[in-house]
Amino acid sequence: MSIKAVFFDLDGTLLPMDQEMFIQSYFGRLCKKMAPFGYDAKTLVKGIWGGTQAMIENDGSCRNEERFWQVFPTLCGKDILNHVKTLDDYYANEFQQVQGDCGFDPNAAKAVALVKSFGWMAVLATNPIFPLVATESRVRWAGLDLQDFDYYTVYENSSFCKPNLRYYQSMLEHLNLKPEEVLMVGNDVGEDMIAEGLGMRVFLLTHSLINKKNEDINRWPHGDFEDFFEYIKRIAEE
Repeated sequence: MSIKAVFFDLDGTLLPMDQEMFIQSYFGRLCKKMAPFGYDAKTLVKGIWGGTQAMIENDGSCRNEERFWQVFPTLCGKDILNHVKTLDDYYANEFQQVQGDCGFDPNAAKAVALVKSFGWMAVLATNPIFPLVATESRVRWAGLDLQDFDYYTVYENSSFCKPNLRYYQSMLEHLNLKPEEVLMVGNDVGEDMIAEGLGMRVFLLTHSLINKKNEDINRWPHGDFEDFFEYIKRIAEE
């Protein structure tokens, strides 16, 4: 069955990054933003991680956004609900400085353009643990725009997260696609290559590789962007 869509991960895939450096910069700037309101870094980070874990474990009964805000205030104090505008301001301003801790590869935009030149859908399959404003920013840092994608996942429109296969299944259902019609492209073995379990094709980009269990990556098509370009050109000719 021929390919109709390519699902792209974002962080570490279209947007090169060292994940630990990104998290340190992201959390560090957020904690500094909230410090004048009496929030210590340890409590705030605990709340964010707790809310994130709740989204990862979401069973689909609510949106990830709702699940996050069910848990976040219980860990860092309900007064945080009075500072939602401050958090929004953080994403509009201080968060933009995190771009300096990420890389940039013009091949990201080239990859999306090449996929669309074949008449395939380009879908942004980034783990939906961030709000729309943060995802819009990270996409822009990668030299792209959300309008370049036929669909994208953010915490406002999603009820599952990676590595739950239901995350991928829900996207297939939303886009009326069969697994065999989709190629998933990502840099994280544990979160992206699992799409193969539904019958999707996969390609592992290795420039910001995450392989926590040290699996043998030779079992999947893999390489840099140039390898990816050659791979999808071959698929297009099938």
